[in-house]
Amino acid sequence: MATDRAERFSLQDKVALVLGGSSGIGREIALGFQDAGATVVPVGKTKSKVAEVGTSLAARGGAHEGYCADLTDPAQLTGLVSRTLAEYGRIDILVNSQGITILKPSETFTRADYDLILATNLTSVFFASIEVGRHMLERGSGSIVNIASVAAHRGFQLSAPYTVSKHGVLGLTRTLGAEWAERGVRVNAVSPGFIMTALNEKKMSDTRKEAALRRTPMHRFGVLEEIVDAAIYLASPSANFVTGQSIVVDGGFLAAGLDN
Repeated sequence: MATDRAERFSLQDKVALVLGGSSGIGREIALGFQDAGATVVPVGKTKSKVAEVGTSLAARGGAHEGYCADLTDPAQLTGLVSRTLAEYGRIDILVNSQGITILKPSETFTRADYDLILATNLTSVFFASIEVGRHMLERGSGSIVNIASVAAHRGFQLSAPYTVSKHGVLGLTRTLGAEWAERGVRVNAVSPGFIMTALNEKKMSDTRKEAALRRTPMHRFGVLEEIVDAAIYLASPSANFVTGQSIVVDGGFLAAGLDN
C-alpha cells in the first residue's frame, strides 16, 4: 500500500475509459484523470466534440484522440471495449458519465422519450459495466465510477424517466459493488447536485435555477472540478476499501430535505 499521500490519490499508469467523455462532467473527468496521471480514452457520440477533447488532452501531454460511438448500440459498445483492450492491453478504470435528460410534465412523455433516456442513462451503463467488468474480473482488479445524481436519491418533478434511470444507476452501483468486491473490482458512484454544465444551462429555466439555488444550503451551483475530485478519489488507491457507495456532491441539498 502506498504511504505517500500524493501516491494515494494518483492514477499514474492507469488506463481510464471515460464514456461520455467529450462534454460536460465526462469531459472534465477525462482532463482531470489525465492530470492525475492516467492514460485517458474518452468516448463520445459527436465526432467534433471527441476531436476537441482529444486536442485538449494532447495539449496537456496526452496522445489519444478518443473514440466515437453510440453507446446505445450494443455492437458499437462491444467494439469500443475490444478496441481499447487491443490498443492498451487493459482497462483499469471505467467511468460511466453518459447521460441525457428531457424536462417536461410526466404525462407528456412518450415511449420514445422514455426508451431513449433509459437506453442512454441506464442500459448503456449496465452493459458497459458488464463488458469492462468481465475483463477486470479476469485481472482481479479495477474500478468503475458511475455518474449518478441527487435524482438517484429522491424524486424530481418534470424529469420522471431521468429520475428512474439514475435510481437504476445507483442500484446497479450497489449491486455490482457488493457482488464483485471479493474479486478485486470496486464499483462506486458520484451523485452531483446542481452543477452548471452546458446541459443544465440549456435545460433549466430561470425559475428552476432560482429554486435550485434557494434549496441548496450553500446557495451556489457546484463546479465541475468538485465532481472531478470525487471521481479521482473513488478511482484512486485512497478508496481501496470503498465499494458500492455514492458520494453526494450537492452543497447540502439532500441533507436539508424537501422544504428548505
